This record gives sequence, structure tokens and C-alpha cells, in this order.
Amino acid sequence: MGQGRAKDYAEFAEARAGHLYRSACLLTGGDTHLAEDLVQETLGRLYVSWRRVSRVGNPAGYAQTTLTRVFLAHQRRRSSKERATDVLPDLPDPRSTGADPLLRLTLVEALGQLSPKDRAVVFLRYWEDRSIEETADVMEASSAAVRTRCNRALGRLRALVGDAIGEYASP
Repeated sequence: MGQGRAKDYAEFAEARAGHLYRSACLLTGGDTHLAEDLVQETLGRLYVSWRRVSRVGNPAGYAQTTLTRVFLAHQRRRSSKERATDVLPDLPDPRSTGADPLLRLTLVEALGQLSPKDRAVVFLRYWEDRSIEETADVMEASSAAVRTRCNRALGRLRALVGDAIGEYASP
């Protein structure tokens, strides 16, 4: 890789790493260690193909797609569903983030109970705000399959969260 391309890649990676990490945390259901691994693998794949990726109209979108595919591939080859710990990290001060940490933890916990493909479809459709067709392309599935999986995943989330979401909602 030439000096100019290496610098472009480094700038891109530095600018997108935080967003990729937050996305990976959602995909993994809050497993920060796995999220870090997924981001590193994603950035490694982008580095290898940076010449082609840098010519794409939306390298950030390409990175998100790569991250989702890396996550799904990891879930397919993962031999165990064990988690090293069930202890959550310290909560940030809600006044500094403007977000409700209890609501966030409830949703992340519920996402963690979904299957990897269900988590990916909810993440792509509602966190990344992608269309059904874009989601189908990333997941290498048909639009009908994405619609069905999305409806089932949302139903499962509603069942998991149930009425508990009401206690976190602002009046």
C-alpha cells in the first residue's frame, strides 16, 4: 500500500473505529471483548482491500456491512455460547450522556437474548436505519426473509421486554 493510501486508511480507521465499536457492542449484546475483536477483524479486512474500498462511494457503509458479516460469520463458527462474565461495566452518569442507562441496559440485555441473525436484522433495520433491501443485501437473504425475521425478532423483543419498557419511558 502506498504512503498516500496508508494515510487515507489510517484517517478513515481512526474516524470510524468508535462508531464500529458501538455497533459491534450492540451486535454482540454488550460483549465488549468480542466487540473489540470484531472491530479489529473488520479493520484488518478493510486494510487488505483498501484500494478497492477507498473507491467505493460510501466506505463507512462498506465498513458497517463488513462488520455485520464478520459478526454473522463468527456466530456460525462459534462452538460455545458461554459468556465469560455476566457483570456489567459501571454505568456512566446519565446527566453527561443525556440517555437513560437503565433503558439502554434493558434493551442491550434483551438484544443479547436474540439469535445472532435476529440481532443483526434489528440492528441493521432500526439502529442503522437501513431499508429492507439494504438489510437483505448485507445479510445475503431475500427481502421476504428479512421482513419475516424482523417481525419475529421484534415480537421476541416485545416478549422479552414486555411491560418493563414502560417503567423506563419518560412521561
